[in-house]
Amino acid sequence: MGEIPGFGELQDPLDASRVAVVVLDGDSRVIGWSPAAAELLGYPAPEVLGREFADLVTGTAAPELQPGLRRVLRLRHRNGRAVKAAIAVHTLAPGGTEPGRDGGDGRDGGGGGGDPSGAAAPRPARLLAMADADETEQWNALQSMLRGLATQSPVGLALYDTRLRVVWTNAALYKEMGPAQYAGVGPDDMVTHGAIVSPGMPETLEEVMGGVLATGEPVIELHYRGRPPSAPDRDHVWSCSYYRLEDLSGTPLGVCEETFDITERYLAQQRLDLLVRAARSVGTTLDMDRTAREFAAVTTPWFADRVTVDLLETESDGDRHRSDAEAGPRMVRVWPPAEPPGTHSAAPAAPAVPPAPAIRPVREPGLLAVPLRAKGSDLGVVSFAWDHRTKPFDAGELAVADELAARLAVCVDNARRYAREHAAALVLQRSLLPRLLPQLSAVELACRYLPADSRAGVGGDWFDVIALSGTRVGLVVGDVVGHGLGAAATMGRLRTSVRVLARMDLSPDELLARLDDLVTQGADERAALHVEGEELSEDEALGVTCLYAAYDPVSGTCTMARAGHPLPAVVDPDEGTVTFPELPSGPPLGLGGLPFESVEMTLPPGSLLALFTDGLVRGRGRDLDDQLGALSAVLSRPDRPLDDLCDEAVGTLLPAPTEDDAALLLARTRLLGEHQVAVWDVSSDLQAVGRARAAAAAQLREWGLEDLVFTVELVVSELVTNAIRYAGDGPVRLRLIRDQTLICEVSDSGHTSPHMRHAANDDEGGRGLFIVAQTAHQWGTRYTATGKIIWAEQALPQANRPPAE
Repeated sequence: MGEIPGFGELQDPLDASRVAVVVLDGDSRVIGWSPAAAELLGYPAPEVLGREFADLVTGTAAPELQPGLRRVLRLRHRNGRAVKAAIAVHTLAPGGTEPGRDGGDGRDGGGGGGDPSGAAAPRPARLLAMADADETEQWNALQSMLRGLATQSPVGLALYDTRLRVVWTNAALYKEMGPAQYAGVGPDDMVTHGAIVSPGMPETLEEVMGGVLATGEPVIELHYRGRPPSAPDRDHVWSCSYYRLEDLSGTPLGVCEETFDITERYLAQQRLDLLVRAARSVGTTLDMDRTAREFAAVTTPWFADRVTVDLLETESDGDRHRSDAEAGPRMVRVWPPAEPPGTHSAAPAAPAVPPAPAIRPVREPGLLAVPLRAKGSDLGVVSFAWDHRTKPFDAGELAVADELAARLAVCVDNARRYAREHAAALVLQRSLLPRLLPQLSAVELACRYLPADSRAGVGGDWFDVIALSGTRVGLVVGDVVGHGLGAAATMGRLRTSVRVLARMDLSPDELLARLDDLVTQGADERAALHVEGEELSEDEALGVTCLYAAYDPVSGTCTMARAGHPLPAVVDPDEGTVTFPELPSGPPLGLGGLPFESVEMTLPPGSLLALFTDGLVRGRGRDLDDQLGALSAVLSRPDRPLDDLCDEAVGTLLPAPTEDDAALLLARTRLLGEHQVAVWDVSSDLQAVGRARAAAAAQLREWGLEDLVFTVELVVSELVTNAIRYAGDGPVRLRLIRDQTLICEVSDSGHTSPHMRHAANDDEGGRGLFIVAQTAHQWGTRYTATGKIIWAEQALPQANRPPAE
């Protein structure tokens, strides 16, 4: 083992094998001088033999060297320096007389043995054992330390031989473990229910100590749990360290074990870790059942053997309607889940569901029930249960149970409040989206809307289909960036605004410009409120994108414009190729100052038009090009039913809930048949009015609409007359469209829209549009690049509506 730092070799400096020996006669003269003494003081034996020992002592007078004396003296070295030496005095003879004077030969007739002169008996010879005082002090300190470890140290010590059996224990370990016979006991047999709790260690202490004995590598801070003889019903935790014992030659002698009871510190750390895990792992979602499952996973078996969570029905199930017989609060168990019928679990039965009034603390042997309360409201009860436990709960356990219950209560309260708010927002959002798509001759339609997952909340994606004049249809998708009630409300306002603007027959670029003005005005109003100190909701919409397309089934043209929105997909009906036409990208709505641009394209009958929001193809961990490729692969079979295409597209692109909502609108285009449209060019003379009226009447009779001839003649006469009279020299055209309604259109090159007014009794004109409005189902004006179109619709009987082609 070598030397211990600060103590030298583990040998007594006054050991006879290495001590300096001086022999004194009765007169304290040196009569013996060992080589070790010569080494200590530098004097060879001839120079000191016969001298008095007092000559070697410096400083004060030489002390009386009585047998049994142990002290430190300053001795003179041969080179003149002083040497501190520890001296122990021993007697060499038990007493008596000098040789030849031990009582005579008995011939003096006396029988006594005393000195006839009465002189004192000679002093016995003495032996002085000397050693360097510094080495002796170190040795004494080492001995004191060893005695302290054996009797005073709070650290438990046990020595094991090479068979890993106890050969010695100190007082601390004996006191801590309790009275028992430990000699010859193995390390795993000193306690019951023993287990190593440090991760990455072998299963038994004997394996650990065997490794230390074999390799010489110590093991530090191993945590071991068990029940000692002094506390057979309570677990203790020790911090254990092991190192190998060796003799001076390095031969292993055994293993030393140091143990320190850290039960309270360990429990405190475990409880703190438990609370940290609960804060991190419980309530990751706002789903009540999952929250209860996370809570049970955190608390069992580290805190309790079983846990049950019972909530008030009104808190867990919301405002569910119940019969009068069920009036009043009722407890519902959310954990553990009910077992399916016919299954038999080996786990101990959970406590019965407590009645609602029993929301109170319960402390019974093996059972601890803690009420769940948040913001002054009772939410339910969480119960912790232990098997085979009889001891009362300590303050630490009660505090941990309260903290765990408080954490669960906050999660339950958050989930309850969010469920109500989310339900309200979802109802609002769905009420703002189209419930049913209109049945139109222009297009076949299908759509899907997927809300964001529960953590993100409702979003602002929307879509709409708007029937326009002239059998045209408006298709729109939009995305309000943000989540929550603010985004849903903004989406509702924008959808309503788009419908109003679309009914004005605005071109797509002009519609987006008007919508941009509305969004900008709303942003200015919110900014003004913020300046005045009014707080804005956190879920206020942050931005808007939009795509608007108008499709005409008579000409087969589609006009589109977008405001920061993803490009639409167009699928060729014959080849199934998917393209994303390059539409000029206007800025998102609300930025203002930048124009929008429309693009017109001709779509063959049966073309598939796919409009979608950003949430369908973008998201965390999703590549945009890959998503667009997957969408193209789905849409490349346009002959399939649109509902099937919607389902496949959504299932492929969004297989799991996402953080953003998504909308998809599919439209398969149609063309009206030639027999459904009649067109006449009208000359600019007033006699042409009669000819136009006659042509329209003849066409109605051909279509079998004789009942509408009179009213249509009135409408044609008024509209054609106004066009010839007020539109100037440009061309005038009359068109009849037989669809779900009968549409009469008159186009001219004028840009002034007529206005209906009430004519006075003596006015010669001004009654034409009033007559049109009274006889037509609805009428209006839309502007084109070359002028305007005045149109009027007449309702058709169901039997006279032609099937779409």
